[in-house]
Parts: sequence; structure tokens; C-alpha cells
Amino acid sequence: MKELVLIRHAKSSWEYDVSDVKRPLKKRGLNDAALVSKAFKNAAFYPEKIFSSPARRAFDTCKIFMNTLDIDMSRVEIEEELYDFGGQSVINFLKQLNDGYEKVMIFGHNHAFTSICNIFGDKFIDNLPTSGLVLINFDVSTWKDIEKGKTILTIFPRDLK
Repeated sequence: MKELVLIRHAKSSWEYDVSDVKRPLKKRGLNDAALVSKAFKNAAFYPEKIFSSPARRAFDTCKIFMNTLDIDMSRVEIEEELYDFGGQSVINFLKQLNDGYEKVMIFGHNHAFTSICNIFGDKFIDNLPTSGLVLINFDVSTWKDIEKGKTILTIFPRDLK
């Protein structure tokens, strides 16, 4: 069985004159990511590998989760393919994952992550919100074979407030 956690980056700020890839998180984003990561800690999901988009907002969200979940940052890899808004690069990335990993966590962007949740999960998600988390299980032994899985868990900030 393969298990995938998708986490959309936390709410970012448009207040700074920086490129898209360098946009920081807003205070609300910091708070929401902390809230969701604390709720997810109860799921007792321990990923073997974590991947993040190189975008600052995604990587900073990842750092919040790693801190809350007590996971060393050395287990995190930055992946250019996750800086994707359509979804095809993320799907290609997932299908090429090392089959030695059973549990993987990825941090990235919309609209890609909402699309992927609906392509691979069995529960329709209208919009994966910022800091939103979705856990999908696949009854396969290789990542290249992932198709329709089962949406096991969703955690959205609005449901925790």
C-alpha cells in the first residue's frame, strides 16, 4: 500500500515586492499551518520521505509541519516539479517515486493539488484551501500504478476554528 499526504502551502503575503517563488507567509498562514499540523499529529502518520516545492511559502509551511511532527529537516527534499500549478508535473513526479517509500508527504500549490486530490481521491474537494491537508491511500505496490485511491483524511483550517 502507498500513502500520500498532500499539503497546500499556507496563506502567503502579497505585501512584498518579490518574485512569486519568494513570497512569504502571512501571519494567518503561520497560524493555520500550526493549527493543521497539530491536528495531523494525532493521525500518527510518519512519512518516510517529504518533498516540498522550492517556493518559500511551500517550504516554510513544510518547516512548520516538520517542527510540529518532530521530523528532522534532513528528510525533506526540495523538488522543482512540485512548483506546478496545473498538476501534470506533480503527477509525473509521484509516478516516478522510489517504490521503497510507502508513506510520502508533499507540499505544493493549487490548482494542481485540488486537481490531484480529485483525480486520485474518492471524495470530491471543491478547493483545497491554504494549509489544507489530504491523505490518500492506494492499494498498489508501486507508485507508477497509482490511480483511484481512497481519501482517508482531510484537515482544513476552517474546520478547526
